[in-house]
This record gives sequence, structure tokens and C-alpha cells, in this order.
Amino acid sequence: MLLIIVLVLSILFIIGSSTKLKLHPFLALLIAAIGFGLFTGMPLPTIAQSINDGFGGTIGYIGIVIIAGTIIGTFLEFSGGAYTLADRILKIIGERKVPLAMSIIGYFVSIPVFADSGFVILAPLNKALSKRANISLAGSAIALSMGLITTHCLVPPTPGPIAAAGILGADLGLVILLGIPVSLFAMFTGWLFAVKLAAKIPIDPNPEISEKEIELKIKEAPSAINSIGPILVPIILIVLRSVTMLPSSPLGEGTVQTLIGFIGEPIIALLIGVLLAFGLPKKLQKSMLADSGWVGKGLRNAAIIIIITGAGGAFGKVLQNSALADTLGNTLLNTTAGIWLPFIIAATIRTAQGSSTVAIITTASILSPLLPSLGFTSEIAKALIVLSIGAGSMVISHANDSFFWVVTQMSGMDIKTGYKLQSLGTLIIGVSAAILVWIISLVLI
Repeated sequence: MLLIIVLVLSILFIIGSSTKLKLHPFLALLIAAIGFGLFTGMPLPTIAQSINDGFGGTIGYIGIVIIAGTIIGTFLEFSGGAYTLADRILKIIGERKVPLAMSIIGYFVSIPVFADSGFVILAPLNKALSKRANISLAGSAIALSMGLITTHCLVPPTPGPIAAAGILGADLGLVILLGIPVSLFAMFTGWLFAVKLAAKIPIDPNPEISEKEIELKIKEAPSAINSIGPILVPIILIVLRSVTMLPSSPLGEGTVQTLIGFIGEPIIALLIGVLLAFGLPKKLQKSMLADSGWVGKGLRNAAIIIIITGAGGAFGKVLQNSALADTLGNTLLNTTAGIWLPFIIAATIRTAQGSSTVAIITTASILSPLLPSLGFTSEIAKALIVLSIGAGSMVISHANDSFFWVVTQMSGMDIKTGYKLQSLGTLIIGVSAAILVWIISLVLI
């Protein structure tokens, strides 16, 4: 009972210190790790060793992957590749179906680009298209927001799902394979919400960028094929590796299996994506690769995620080296939460402190030592746990979430409208994703 009480207090401390005291999640997680060890009577050397092992082990597994993913996103953002992808999708979907087009655009852009940045990049285009189609900005803005959130929380190489997969030891290829249908379903429900409810609230798009300026940006941007390459190629390689490593060896054995296994390793696959991203600018300049250039910006963005992830790994390792796994595992085995447990924990943390990435990392750290006790030991089960956590991390975007303010302020929504549309929308897509994960678990686990 003491272990469970201290765990609950540790989680409350992480939430409270990061929201009320504005303490950085890195420090909150480390303090919680030390505090948990001290108050549960762990030997002091064990606490220190657990923090070192957890921090180093976690970063060693996913650090380079996160760095590579953020560099790809930075090049896609600054080169204008996001505009090219948007333009191509609009031509396929049709400019009169702006909300659907913006959902799909957001879905793809948020795989390498953070949701906040993705919305900022695409907001001018969204306003211009909404004005041209003579529709309320509310529907297209929420459609874009929901599309961005689904892949941000569910599909690697977005940092959150990568971090969770690393902490839980889940196969990244399986997470992608299962995450794509789950995220598409969530995006679909978000689009329905946008067109059936959000679109009925009138907001004048009032674009601040002309169509000529958008056309100029697209002309200067790389082609759609070049823009999608750094995103799709790593995903395909990682998935191929997972397929070739199946017991039946469907893609062959020997040299072929070894080669695919190597280039499909997340680190190698994402580095290949980085090389492809270097081809996005019309002319690659040395300054882009410098510390003050695009690569430097990508590294700075990645550093924040990496240190939080490492602290989450340290917290998880302290929990793992305590008797918590057996104690809490036996308690939870008597409940019927099952695959819903990760969703509930992540949703609680996300709603309380605002960051989906922190919610994902913290929840994964809590669950990592409990997986054997809960019976989630197979590769499929661990991949579904990652997705259940991701679904929970969508719920609920409100005033303590920076993305909430990006969406509302750049779309002309007041706070009441933001709660009605952005907050309710994230609740709907999160629960929708969790339901599909639960259905898949009934079939595959």
C-alpha cells in the first residue's frame, strides 16, 4: 500500500509542479524519481544507479532517432515542402472540400513536424482556402488541428510514440503498422466532428496572405515527391524490417534479411530520411547544416524532447527496481481495465498538465515495469500499449496546452468556442482511437 500511495503522490507532484510551479518536466521527473526511491526505502546507491541506467539506457535507444526526426521536420518546414504537400493534396481532394483536405494535410505534415509548428505553417493557407470556398474558418481549422494531433500522438517518427516504444521495448515497425489504421480512424472522426459541428460556428477566415503569395511559396518549394520522401522512406524501411524479422521470413533470409534488417533499424532509416531531407532546399547551403542553421534548430528542438524522455526513463527505472511491479501488478490484475489502463493514465496526465509528449513519456515510464504483471509481454501487446497511451495523450487539449492557444488565437476563436471545439474534438478523437485499439486487442492479443 505504501508503494501505491507514494506512486500516486509522485504523479501528483509531476502534474502539480509542472502546472502550478511551472517546473520543467525534466526536473519534475527526476525529483519524483528520487523522492519515490527515498520514501519507499530503496538503498541510496540503488536510487542513483537506477537513475543513471534509466536515463542513459533510454536516450541510448531513441536519442538519435528523435534528433533525425526533428531535423527532417525542420527541413520540411523551412524549405516550403509542407506547402507543396498541401497543394498536391488539395488538387486530389478538391478545393471545395477544404476541411477534408486540411485533415489529410495535417495528418501527413505532423509525422515529422510538431503539431504546433504544423498549424502555424499551414494556418495562412487554411485561411486563404476557406475564404475562397466561402466557408467558416472554424470547420477547416478544427479539421486541420485534429489531423495534426492524430499522427503527433500515434505515428512514429513523431517523438512521443518513439519515446514510448523505446521505454516499453516495443517494435517500432509494429507500432507504425498498427498506428496508421488507428490514426486514420481518429482523423476520420475528427473530420466528421469538424464538418458536422465546428463548421456551423461562423468565423470569417480574413486571410493575411494572398493567393499570389501562396503560389509564390509553392513555386519556390520542392516537389511533392521530394517532400514526401523523407517521411515515407524511413517508415517503409522500418516496417519492412519488422516484416522480414517475422519467424516465417517472408522477405527471405541470409544477406537480404541482414541488409533489410540494417537499413530498417530506426536509427539508420531516419538517417536516410535526413539525407533525403537535405535535398529539399533548391540549393543546399553550408549555413543550413551549421549550428545556427536548420540542422542547429532541429537539434535544439530535439534536445528538449530527449532530456524529458531520459528523465522519464530514469523515473521508470526507479519504479522498476522497486517492488512496485509485483504490488501494483497484482492489484491491477483484479481490475477489468486491461488495454484501457494506459489510456486512462495518459488522459489523466495530459488533461492535468497539458503536454501530450510528457503524458506519453510519463505513462510509458509508469507502465514499463508493470507489463509482465499485466500480461502485456508479446510484441503485439506492447505496440498496442504504445497506441493506447497515444490515444490517451490526445485527451483533453485546453487552457494549459500551448496547442490550444495556437489553434484558437490563429483561428479567431474565443475561449468558450475553443473549449467547445478544440477541447471536445480532442476528447472525441482520443476516445475513438482508444476504442479501435481495444477492438484490435480483442482480436490479436
